[in-house]
Amino acid sequence: MSMRLDGPQKVTGAAEYALDRTFPGMRYGYIVCSTIAHGEIEAMDVTAAKSAPGVVGVYSPFDPLELHPFTSQLSGDVWLPLHDRSVVFYGQPIGLVIAETFEQARDAANLIEVRYQEKPARTSMEEGVESFAEEAPESRGNPPSIEVLADGVESFADALAGSPVVVSQTYRTAAQNHAAMEPHSAVALWEGDELTLYSGNQASHLQAMEMAAVLGIEPSAVHAVNPYVGGAFGGKAGTSAPGMLAAAASRALGCPVKCALTREQVFTATANRPATVQKVALGADRDGTLIAVQHDSWSATSMSRSFVEPTSHGTSREWYSTQNLSINQKMVPLHVPPGTFMRAPGEASGSFALESAIDELAIALEMDPIELRRRNSSIAPPGHDLQWSSKHLDECYEVGAQRFGWANRSPRGRVDGDWLVGMGTATAMFPALRFPATVELTLNADGTAVVSTSGADPGTGLLTVLATIGAESLDLAPDRITPKLGDSRYAPGGLSGGSTATASTGTAIMLAATELLDELVALAAEPGAPFEGQVVTYAEGLLHGDNGTLPFGELLQALGRESLSAKGSSAPGEELTKHSFSSFGAQFCEVRVHRLTREVRVSRMLGVFDAGRIINDTQARSQLAGGMIWGVSAALHEGLEVEPNGRFANGDFASYLLPVNADIPEVEVQFVEYPDTLHNAVGARGVGEIGAVGMAAAVANAVANATGTRVRSIPIVIEDLLED
Repeated sequence: MSMRLDGPQKVTGAAEYALDRTFPGMRYGYIVCSTIAHGEIEAMDVTAAKSAPGVVGVYSPFDPLELHPFTSQLSGDVWLPLHDRSVVFYGQPIGLVIAETFEQARDAANLIEVRYQEKPARTSMEEGVESFAEEAPESRGNPPSIEVLADGVESFADALAGSPVVVSQTYRTAAQNHAAMEPHSAVALWEGDELTLYSGNQASHLQAMEMAAVLGIEPSAVHAVNPYVGGAFGGKAGTSAPGMLAAAASRALGCPVKCALTREQVFTATANRPATVQKVALGADRDGTLIAVQHDSWSATSMSRSFVEPTSHGTSREWYSTQNLSINQKMVPLHVPPGTFMRAPGEASGSFALESAIDELAIALEMDPIELRRRNSSIAPPGHDLQWSSKHLDECYEVGAQRFGWANRSPRGRVDGDWLVGMGTATAMFPALRFPATVELTLNADGTAVVSTSGADPGTGLLTVLATIGAESLDLAPDRITPKLGDSRYAPGGLSGGSTATASTGTAIMLAATELLDELVALAAEPGAPFEGQVVTYAEGLLHGDNGTLPFGELLQALGRESLSAKGSSAPGEELTKHSFSSFGAQFCEVRVHRLTREVRVSRMLGVFDAGRIINDTQARSQLAGGMIWGVSAALHEGLEVEPNGRFANGDFASYLLPVNADIPEVEVQFVEYPDTLHNAVGARGVGEIGAVGMAAAVANAVANATGTRVRSIPIVIEDLLED
C-alpha cells in the first residue's frame, strides 16, 4: 500500500477540518490580543463592541468565561485565557467577541479600548544570557547539569585544557513558529451537558481529558473529533485558546461557536520553538579521538518558564563517545510567547551547534569530517552502560558518501563560474520512543475489518500505517481494512508526537490481532459452531478445519454475530532497562554561493537513515524529505524577529520566511533497513522528526566549505557572508 489513504480526500477538498464544520445557529468568535509585552490591564471599554451589529457576547478578564485551572500531562499547569489581568507577552489573548458572523466579531473587537499600566519588558535574548539567565529545570529525567569525568581527571576544565586540539565557539538559533497550514481553531457544540469539540490536535482523547478539566465536567461528557489535522509538529499537542474559549462561550450562550486564530495571531497566541545560545567546546587528541565535550546552552522561555528547548541533553549526551563530558542547560525568561515542542525539540537546535563544532574540529585536525565522526561514534550514551539496540550509522555514512560523491569534495570547495560550491555533512539522531497506546480491531460479518484508535494523523500518514499493519496482523488484503482515527470515543491511542505513533500503535495492533484471532478460532470450534470439536487454524481470512475452510465473515454470520472485537495495549516496558534506543542518519548537502551577491542556494540533498523497519517506503521518504526541508528552512529562512517592545516584526506569512519549491532541489532519501525488534515487535522506529536533525548544520558546513566563512547563527543571511 503506497498511496496515502487520506490523499484523495485532501487533494479533492473532501476532507473536513475543524473550520469546515457548520451548524444551525452558529456564532463566530474573534480573539482580542494585547498590544504590550508586560504590564497590567487597568480597564477595557467594551461598550461600543457590545452594541455593534450582530454581537451576542463580549468577554474579558473583567467578565470572563467559566474556566477551571488544570494541569496537562504534557506541559504542566495550563494558562487560562481571559483569567488574568497581567500581560506577559505581546499578542497575549485578553478578550473575546462573539457575533453572528466572523466579520462582525472582528470589526467589533477593533472597537474595544484597552488601558494598560505598562511595565518594562525583557525581550533581548543576548542581554538575558548575560544578565538574568536561570538554571533550567530537569529535562527528560536529567538534571540541568551533567558531568562525566575519566578516571584520574579532577575537573572538566583540566580535561579540556589538557587536550592537544581544542575548538570552542558559540552558536545561535532563532525562534521559530510551527507555521502549520491549518490555523488553531475549534467548533464547539453542546447537546445538553455534553460537548462535541471539533479541533485539530495530536491526541483526541488527551484533548477530551483537558477540556473536561478546564470546563469542570466528566471526561465522558466530552467528545473530541479531529479526523483531519492540517499540520501540527508539536504545536497542537495541547488544547489552544480557541478550543477553550469556543467551548466555554458555546455553553454560556447556548449555541454552537466557531473560533479561529488569524494567521498573525497564531504566531503569538499559541507557542513557538525558543531561541537558543549554545557554547560548544571540543577537546581531542591529534588522531581525532574526543577527550572532552562541553555543551552549555541557554534557551529562551516565557515568564511562566513552562518550556525549555533541551539542546544539550538531546545531542552531546548521546551522540559521541568521549572520556569527559560537561552539559549545562540554562533558561532565559523573557516577555515573549510561551515555547513548546516543535519537530525534533532539542535535537534540531542542538545538532546545529554540535555538528557545526564537529566540522570545525575536523578542519582544525585537517581530517575528513566523516572520518572524525566515525572515529568517535558512540556505542552507548556516555555515562550509561545501556548500549544501542541497533546502530548502523557508519553504514549510513558509507552509503551516503558513495552516492553523494563525497570523495570529490575539496577541503576548500570549488568554483563553478560565478558560484562557489561546497559540500557539508552532519549526523542525525533522534530517540526511538514509545508512548502508551490502545488499539481496537474489529472483524465484521461482511468480511471486512476495522482498526480504530483515538490518535491523530497530522500529516504523518498514520492512517495508512494502521491499515498496513492491521492487514498484515490479520492476514487480510489492505483493501478489506478500514482504519479510523481522531475520535476520543475510540480506544486511547496515544499522542501523535515524538516520532512514536507507528511503534506505539503498531505494537498494540499486533497484540490485539493475536487476541482477536485466538478468540475467533475458539469460537469456530465451540459446540454448535461450523467446526465444532475440531482443531481450527486461521490464515488469509479463512478458518481451516477438518471438513474444509470458511471465511471469517461467514463464520460470524453462522454464529449470528455482526462482529468480533478485541483491544491491544502497548507501553514502554522492560526493554528500557536493557538497551538505549535511537534512530540514526547521515545528512549530505551541497550549496552554491554566488561570489558577488553571496546568495546561498542548496543544490543537492541526500539523507541516509537507519530507522528500523520501514512500514511504508513512500510515506517514510516523504516524512524524511519534509524534515530535511525543515532543516534547510532553519538554516536559510526561518527566524522570528523580536522588536524591543516584544512585538514580532515578522509574525505573518508575508514576512516570516519559509522555503518554496524554488528553494528546494530534488531531495534524495535512502534507508539502511535493519528491523529493531528489541525496541518493539513491529521493528519500526520513528521517522517523523529525525529528517530535521543535522540538516541545518550540513547546510552551514557546506557554506563554510564553499566560502571559507563560518557562520555560527541561523538563519544564515547574506550579510553574514559579505566581506568587510
